[in-house]
Amino acid sequence: MNRTLLSKVCRTAAPIALLVLVASPLALARDGDRDSHWVGTWATAPLAQAPGPTVNVANQTLRQIVHISVGGDRVRVRVSNALGTVPLTIGAAHIAVRDANERIVTGSGAPLTFSGNPDITIPPGAIALSDAVRLDARPLSDLAIDLYLPGDTSATTSPLTVHSVALQTNYVSTAGNFTGAVAFPVASTRASWAFLTGVDVNTRKEVGAIVMLGDSITDGLRSTTDGNRRWPDDLARRIMAQPGHRDMGVLNVGISGNRVLNEGAGPNAQSRCERDVLTQTSATHVIVLEAINDIGFENFFPAQAVTAEAIIAGHRQLIERAHARGLTVIGATLTPVEGSGYFAPATEAKRQAVNAFIRTSGAYDAVVDFDLVTRDPAQPTRFLPAFDSGDHLHPSDAGYQAMADAIDLRLFRMRDD
Repeated sequence: MNRTLLSKVCRTAAPIALLVLVASPLALARDGDRDSHWVGTWATAPLAQAPGPTVNVANQTLRQIVHISVGGDRVRVRVSNALGTVPLTIGAAHIAVRDANERIVTGSGAPLTFSGNPDITIPPGAIALSDAVRLDARPLSDLAIDLYLPGDTSATTSPLTVHSVALQTNYVSTAGNFTGAVAFPVASTRASWAFLTGVDVNTRKEVGAIVMLGDSITDGLRSTTDGNRRWPDDLARRIMAQPGHRDMGVLNVGISGNRVLNEGAGPNAQSRCERDVLTQTSATHVIVLEAINDIGFENFFPAQAVTAEAIIAGHRQLIERAHARGLTVIGATLTPVEGSGYFAPATEAKRQAVNAFIRTSGAYDAVVDFDLVTRDPAQPTRFLPAFDSGDHLHPSDAGYQAMADAIDLRLFRMRDD
């Protein structure tokens, strides 16, 4: 049975074409070449975290692993102090192809510079974009990005800019600058990304990027750590495997606990839309999967209850703002929650009302019915058992795969296909 529900043909779908991994020296010489441009291949949404033993760094190097989507032969990196209140100094940086665990492939990488300098001090609230470097960044590969922090993050009360639910093992060195070291001296590991918010690749102008705006279900909570089994990862693999190999960058800006209307884990979706969605490099599409926390929190914090009408108004705002930037906006229905603490007759009625809006209003350019493909036909308010991670709120790896499989890849093809 075809589990994909597509409400209508995208009215603003951007054209895409084959990715060219090898370009001429002239094409690589300048960013403004008519045949190439920068596209986001990996991204995460930053949160503020207070300094503490689990995140502090003092004269140490972070080696952080990212699983990219689309490939290219030049890369650049975004380093963020967006949520810091004091300057952040990066003493050195490096990018390479990951080998295994903390090791990198010998000779695969290059030092990163910032405006021609090997180090940079990023002001409070700012980001830094590295200079481009040549790197054979293959689609669906792992890159290792090293950041050497000569200072001591425990010496200040400034929040650190992190993404706490990385579901990826990252590495902290012993004391010193070990950027680019093949054998990295590991002092500790952590499952978060710090100060790193994006990677771009240089590729053909026809290639765009899809941004996934969501909560813990987009963040991939309860999927296999180090397995890249979030539904956006599964979608990236589907896109790369399709006939003709039509590439798209896949950018996951889910935040566990995020809400459309109220602050929770990170700023609400409307507040962070500009930062996390609309400024992504060469974004052409956005998939919105948000509101289950707005609904479910009511059972724990009655004073924070919101109406379905208010949630729908928030969705309309996200749609209008994305349309104003020329993005195709795809709505995703909210998955089942019965069996979890989020379920009650009143909250279920709101979930159904929001899903009815997503499916039938015509406000979205297209719809993917995640509810339909993950629910148990015998008990539609529950996950199909094979798709339940066990908490009755988050999908299993198989459930995340089913969600990715529900997305019609024709949404991302060229208009002439």
